[in-house]
This record gives sequence, C-alpha cells and structure tokens, in this order.
Amino acid sequence: MSARQTEPEVLLTPSEVAAMFRVDPKTVTRWAKAGKLSAVRTLGGHRRYREAEVRGLLDVPQQRVLGV
Repeated sequence: MSARQTEPEVLLTPSEVAAMFRVDPKTVTRWAKAGKLSAVRTLGGHRRYREAEVRGLLDVPQQRVLGV
C-alpha cells in the first residue's frame, strides 16, 4: 500500500495574522470569536489560523469581509 503524502497545513499565530492585516492581535481574536475567521486551538488552548484562509481573505476587500 502506498501512503498518500500530503503537505502539513501551515498555521499562523494571531501576531502573524495581525501583521498581515496591519491590526492589533486582539482584533484577530475578536474576528475569530465573531466567526469572521476560523481558528484552530492548540493543545495549550492557543488560537492558530490557517494560512490559506487568511491569504484568501487578503484578496477580498476587507471592508466587506471583516468590517475593517
């Protein structure tokens, strides 16, 4: 049997996402709580964000998506 090789999903910290949108990391956390951005929780309870989703949101005008 051959195992399918998949690339690991890249996860970003709130600070990394905040730098991409030029906002405060607390704003990113608020977006996640409001459901505007999905978060993955680590075993320690920290939020991480999927890079593909974040980059997709960067392509859309932020006023409509995130209310920036």
